[in-house]
Amino acid sequence: MDALTGLLDGPRARGAFLLRSIMDPPWSLRIQDKAPLTLVAMVRGEAWVVPDDDAPVRLCPGDVAVLRGPDPYTVADDPATPPQIVIHPGQRCTTPAGEDLAEAMDLGVRTWGNSRHGRAMMLTGTYQMRGAVSRRLLTALPVRLVLPADAWDCPLVPLLDTEIVKDEPGQEVVLDRLLDLLLIAALRAWFARPGSGAPAWYLAHGDPVVGRALRLLHNNPAHPWTVAELAAGSGASRAALARRFTALVGEPPMTFLTGWRLALAADLLREPDATISAVARQVGYGSAFALSAAFKRVRGVSPHEHRTLSTGPSA
Repeated sequence: MDALTGLLDGPRARGAFLLRSIMDPPWSLRIQDKAPLTLVAMVRGEAWVVPDDDAPVRLCPGDVAVLRGPDPYTVADDPATPPQIVIHPGQRCTTPAGEDLAEAMDLGVRTWGNSRHGRAMMLTGTYQMRGAVSRRLLTALPVRLVLPADAWDCPLVPLLDTEIVKDEPGQEVVLDRLLDLLLIAALRAWFARPGSGAPAWYLAHGDPVVGRALRLLHNNPAHPWTVAELAAGSGASRAALARRFTALVGEPPMTFLTGWRLALAADLLREPDATISAVARQVGYGSAFALSAAFKRVRGVSPHEHRTLSTGPSA
C-alpha cells in the first residue's frame, strides 16, 4: 500500500447529499451546514466560493472544488451578491429570514434552483457524517482547493451529471460510489501538482531511506515494528533513520506508526460487524484494552464513542 492509497482508502459515502443546482443571476447561497467535506463541480457557467476569512475563488466550467468544513462560506454568481438562501445542517434551506425554500426551488429529481434554464449549473456532493472521511484525510487537506478543468482529465463529472437525476432502484448507492470516486480522483490529481502543499509524510515517500520505512509501515501496520528493524529494512542505521524520518515527516517513526494504526482503526470501527478485538489485531494491538487505551489517549474518545459519533447511535 502506498501513501496515497492509505490516505484515500477512507472515504465511504453512505447516503451522501447530492444535488444539481441550476441558477440564474443574481444568486448567492450561504453554506452553514457544518459538513466535514463538500465537493462542487461546475457543469456550466461560473460561480465564486467566498470564504469568510479569505479571498474569493472563481469556479469555471469543468472546475472541481473540495471544501473542508465545518466553517461557513458563500457560493454566489458574484462575490458582491448578498446571500439570498441559507443552507443549514441537514441540508435545510431557507431565506436569510428563516422562510423555508425547499418546495419553492424544487426542479425535479435531485435538482434545485431558481430557473430550469439558468446560466450556472453545478453539482454538489456533501459528506454529512464526520466518520465518512477519516480525520487523517481531512487534516491533510487545505480548507479549500480548486482543480481547474485543464489540470486533469476526468470523465466522472459528466457521468455524475447523468446519474444524479435518475430515480432508479439502488441509485443512492451508485451516487455514493461516484462521489467517492470523484473525491479520490480530485485528490489524487491535487497531490500530484507541484506546490500542492501535500503533507510532509506524503512528500517523504520520495526519499530513498524514509520512503522505504514508510512503505514498510503502510504495508504491514500490524507487525511489531521497532526502529532497529525499520532501519535494517531501509538500509540505514537506527540513529540515521530516526533523525532523517523525524526531519522529513515531522515526527519519530514510532509516533507516526501509532497515528497510522489509529487512523486505520478509526475507519475499521465504522464497519458495523467489526469488534474492537478484531480491529485491534488488524492494526497491531494485542488486545481490545490496549487499542482502547491508545485510542482514548491520542484521539480523546474511546473506540465505542468514536463509532457512535461516526455512524450514529444505531451502530
